[in-house]
Amino acid sequence: MKNTIAERVADFLKRFPPFDLLKPHQLLEIAMEVKVIYKQKGTAIFSQDEPGHSQFYVVHKGAVAIIRKESEKMETLDKCDEGDVFGLRPLFAKENYMISAITEEESILYAIPITSFLPIIKRNYLVGQFLIESFASNTRNPYSREHRGKLFTEGEAQPEMPPELYELQPVRYVKNIISSKRTTTVSEVAKLMSAKNVGSILVIENDLPIGVVTDKDIRNTIAVGKYPIDIEVEKIMSSPVICYQKGLTIAQAQVAMMKHKISHICITKDGTPNSKVLGIVSEHDIIVSQGNNPAALMKALKRANKTKTLRAIRGRIMHLLNGYVQQNIPMTHVSRIMFELNDATIKRVIERSIDKLGTPPPVKFAWMSLGSQGRKEQLLHTDQDNAIVFEDVPKEKLEETKAYFIALAKIVNKGLNNIGYEYCPADMMARNPNWTLSLGEWKKQFESWMTDPGNDEILLCSIFFDFDISYGDSNLTNQLSDAIFKSSENNQLFITALASSSLRSPSPLGFFRQFLVEANGEHKDFFDLKNRAIMPITDAGRVLILQHKIKNINNTAERFEKLAELEPHNRELYLSCSYTAKALLKFRTKQGLLHNDTGRFIALNTLTKEEKIKLKRSFKSISDVQELIKLRFKISSFI
Repeated sequence: MKNTIAERVADFLKRFPPFDLLKPHQLLEIAMEVKVIYKQKGTAIFSQDEPGHSQFYVVHKGAVAIIRKESEKMETLDKCDEGDVFGLRPLFAKENYMISAITEEESILYAIPITSFLPIIKRNYLVGQFLIESFASNTRNPYSREHRGKLFTEGEAQPEMPPELYELQPVRYVKNIISSKRTTTVSEVAKLMSAKNVGSILVIENDLPIGVVTDKDIRNTIAVGKYPIDIEVEKIMSSPVICYQKGLTIAQAQVAMMKHKISHICITKDGTPNSKVLGIVSEHDIIVSQGNNPAALMKALKRANKTKTLRAIRGRIMHLLNGYVQQNIPMTHVSRIMFELNDATIKRVIERSIDKLGTPPPVKFAWMSLGSQGRKEQLLHTDQDNAIVFEDVPKEKLEETKAYFIALAKIVNKGLNNIGYEYCPADMMARNPNWTLSLGEWKKQFESWMTDPGNDEILLCSIFFDFDISYGDSNLTNQLSDAIFKSSENNQLFITALASSSLRSPSPLGFFRQFLVEANGEHKDFFDLKNRAIMPITDAGRVLILQHKIKNINNTAERFEKLAELEPHNRELYLSCSYTAKALLKFRTKQGLLHNDTGRFIALNTLTKEEKIKLKRSFKSISDVQELIKLRFKISSFI
């Protein structure tokens, strides 16, 4: 008779290491011995200095914090999520636990008897190796500063190179390596190169590079009759391979190629031929990339005279962004570069639109970019949010002046749409008469919104705390900004309403730390990264920085870094929020580039276990900062 519970346990375990290394009958044998344990939040599974249990544990649902106490200070070493193994000390050492394990959520655990599992470790080297490494990792703190910013890296430290200097940017390398063995014939290699449309191929042995073969090698040996085409490829390959570590700059790559008279460089784990291959970079790759460096793109934007040209440049900007993300350039640098390129694009569209109108603006004005562009966080082809403020004119001139700027806005909004910026679904764009107003009208509008702050008014106000001037007279936007901040001073009703609004999207995790997905509609069962994660951290940063009356810091990560200076007692929380803001932005960017969309809605089944876990970990900062806001502003319920 089948044991249904054991089969379900086995089906779960086989999804995670090291159980994925077991044979089906071994897995079922273990599953039949598993005890299913339920623990409430805050329950100790085992405590530091407690004698070792006769079992170790796997998280089925929920979350477990691994904690160590030293000199009366509690330190979180790690956090275990779905599929994670912990409590391994009794497997390897007959000693008391050196750490504590405490549930952070209601949790269901699988307890695996040590006596049942020890024989498997002895028979399976890979299983034992995995568990030994997991056991050793109990001394590692993934929340320490040296581990921050590694949501999508392999754990190596990344050099913070200034992307503003093109030659100092890390060179882009091809990760999808086409390779062969040393015994493969040249004929087979040539066919493979042709099928894959590549100009070179690595010769690899035991995951190590031992040679490289290029089109030129084949021409200089086979085509001239020096060797027959069925000879083994090792006879014509170039060896040894010139290798460098990840992080090699474009300038270094160019110098190395000239020095060694080569056209290809291999990227390996430690920069030598004695470590695993990560990728390969060719001279052609560098030449192609030179057209996509920020300086060249900026010049091209300023010269562009056609929408078609601007659209093509936007494509090159996306190519540059993809390169930055692939090379793990710090998001602070990426955001700054992309902001400047986006800003230059908007300026050029406005300049061309004024020319199309045929008459210059009747008065001074400013084009304001709102939302993610205003916060210097717009990396993908997201929708446009913008507004116009123009200087005050006599009452009899107001409608005529406004008509000019609405006409201009319609051309600009259409131009931006044509090159890849979607229209705002809520029509929060300058072409909407409600979003093109004189300075005096804007001041009255904000005063009205802040005096009676309902949900809609709070949303509209919050948008304008993030604006940035893209074109025109900065004196107008400065005056508007001063008026907005003055209206918010000592307006406790408004500040409290803004704080309450920042809590409208609570933690993105539900029961047993499951992702809260869309229940219906077009994106049913997808996770809304923007509304459930990015907006809450953005809203929190905005209301907290506003409470300190700090202007001109619009970027979410930078707001939290400033808050860390202003409130040293909350420094760790704010720095974790800064990291979370950058990590979520990077995650959305990677998803958007991968699926050629805005990266907002994510199919969870496309994520790796590591991505899911690290996303969940980043959500803790959202929960913690929302708790701080509730206490600080004395908010007892959401609005």
